[in-house]
Parts: sequence; C-alpha cells; structure tokens
Amino acid sequence: MHSRDNDSTPSPTEQPLQDLYSSPANVSSHCPIFVSSYQFVLIPVLYCIIFILGLVGNSMVVAVLCWQRSPRKVSSIYIVNLAVADLLALTTLPFWAAYYTYGYNWLFGPVMCKITSSVLCLTMFASIFFITCLSLNRYQAVAHPFQSQQGTLQQASKTALLVWGLAALTSLPTFYFRNTKYIVELGVTACIMAYPSEKYSSWSAGTALMKNILGFLVPLIIIITCYLWIRVHLMRAQGFGKNQQMRDRVLKLVAIVVVAFLVCWLPFHILTFLDALSWMDVISNCWVTSAIDAALPFGLSMGFANSCINPLLYYVISSQFQEKLQHLFKLRLYQFKGKTFAPAKLAPPKSRSP
Repeated sequence: MHSRDNDSTPSPTEQPLQDLYSSPANVSSHCPIFVSSYQFVLIPVLYCIIFILGLVGNSMVVAVLCWQRSPRKVSSIYIVNLAVADLLALTTLPFWAAYYTYGYNWLFGPVMCKITSSVLCLTMFASIFFITCLSLNRYQAVAHPFQSQQGTLQQASKTALLVWGLAALTSLPTFYFRNTKYIVELGVTACIMAYPSEKYSSWSAGTALMKNILGFLVPLIIIITCYLWIRVHLMRAQGFGKNQQMRDRVLKLVAIVVVAFLVCWLPFHILTFLDALSWMDVISNCWVTSAIDAALPFGLSMGFANSCINPLLYYVISSQFQEKLQHLFKLRLYQFKGKTFAPAKLAPPKSRSP
C-alpha cells in the first residue's frame, strides 16, 4: 500500500515494482499489507513471451531496412530507430522477469539496477516519440507531398538524435534515484526509486504525471491530430479503382496504428495517473490502492506488447516491407545452400509507398 506519511521510508512490501521504473508501494499505517503472489509466476511468463516475439520481430525489421539496396526514405530512419528502441527495452525484460521470479530480490547488483531501469525508461519514451515522428511524417507525405520529398535523410537523422536526447533527459530522474535497498520486512534486496524520504510522495506523483503527459498525452494528441487531417485530405480526394484502394489502405493504417497505440498504452497510463492521485492523497481507499498496485504490472505488460505489435503492423500493412523481407530470406537461403546469388532473379523490390 502507499504510505500517506511523507517521512516514511519507502518499502516495497506489497508491490515493490509497480512499473519497473517508478516507485515502490509503501507500508501503510492504516492499510493491511497485501502481497500479490500471482505476479511471481504470471508476470515472468508474460515477459518471456514478449521478449521472444519482440526480439524476433524487431530484429527482422532492422535486418530488412539495413540490408535494403533501394534508396532509403525518411520513414525508414524512424522505423529503424523505433525497432532499436524496442529491442533495447526488450533486453531488460529477462532481468525484470528474474526480479519477479525471486520475489522482488534483485540479484544483479546496484549498477545493473540503475542501468536496466534507466534503459527501460529511456526506450519507453524514445519508442513513443518515434511513433509520433512517423505520424507527422505520414501526415506530411499525404497533405504536403512535394514538401515531404524535400525532407532529407540528414534532417531525419538529426531529428532521430534529438528524440534520443529528449528521451535521455526524461530518464535522468530514474538514472539518479534508482538504486538497491535491503528491505527488512521481505528479507530481499529490492531495486527501487530511492527518493528523499521527506519528499517521497511528491517525487513519486511528479514522475508519474511526467510519464502521463510526455509519454502519452502529448504524443496521443499529435498522433490523433495527424491522422484526422490525413483522413480529411484523403476523403476530399476523388479517387476510383487503384486510387480508391490506396486511399482505403492508408485509412486502414491510420485506424490500426491509433488503435494499437491506445490498446497497448492507455491501461498503463490510466493506472499510472491513478497511482499519482494516490500519492497525492486524492485516492486513499485501501481497496482502490490495492487494485492499482495489482493491475500496474499487467498494464506495463500491455505496453511492452506494443514492441511486438509494431513489426507485425509493418509486415501486414506494407507491401514494400513484405517484398524486402521475402528478398532477404531468399538471399539467406541461397547463401545457406552454397549457391551463387543471381541478382537478375532476386533483384531488390521496386520502391513503392507502403
């Protein structure tokens, strides 16, 4: 439970790892201690599944886009960086799965506690920021096609560096405060946010709201605005036959991307917002705080699932990506069989818009 006393020492008794890079639940002076033991089994299994699927999918995205011979596009820069961010986030999952498996006992030392927590926070923001960049790029391509063609790969690379820089800034509190602490009540060494005890509630609420605003609300507004304008431009355009099919395909992409983003991240950020309210004493009911603590790990798991869904969206929606992936597999198959690769038969696919 959350402690309502600002002078209390943080102790992750009920839920020491609410969201992996935020604050542990504290011992409450008026709420009974409740240990959610189901997390010790179920969460590691979910993380392992997400780790395997996401690792395979995002590795294929990086391989396809880095090995392509056709001219690269601005969107490819953002997609590669998005896949890299997802891969980095996924590499931390085995550590957190072990953390749950051993009952919130961190086995990897204080340095790895700080590194894995910071990487997770950084990549979460980077992934969402790159999805936002892709939305802006797609809007520009539809609404202002001639201006979008003037966008250079160099400008996209600079934007990508800026995104990584902003994501790094948002992860600074995690890098500074995350540390290991021995919890006497549990007999474990936990990886927690070691905020100053006198300001623990304020810091916990502040970081939670920062995730809500910068990591979800602002990107969501930009994404929905871009895709609404895309829909307006496409619906105004008169098209028949192939043009209408292309319009319907883009509108389908619009709907799928927005829905996937909402389904994966909305539950986590709703729970994070409620968690912030509990730290501010707006929510003080013991049953409600227990429900928030119990649901947060599942909310975060759904956010991680977005790393698995992104590569699937590229394959299902983008015919160009499908051709590039098939081309890469054929190339590897010929090399495996020891045959000479024939460029004429396996020429790179023609460049087409997804």
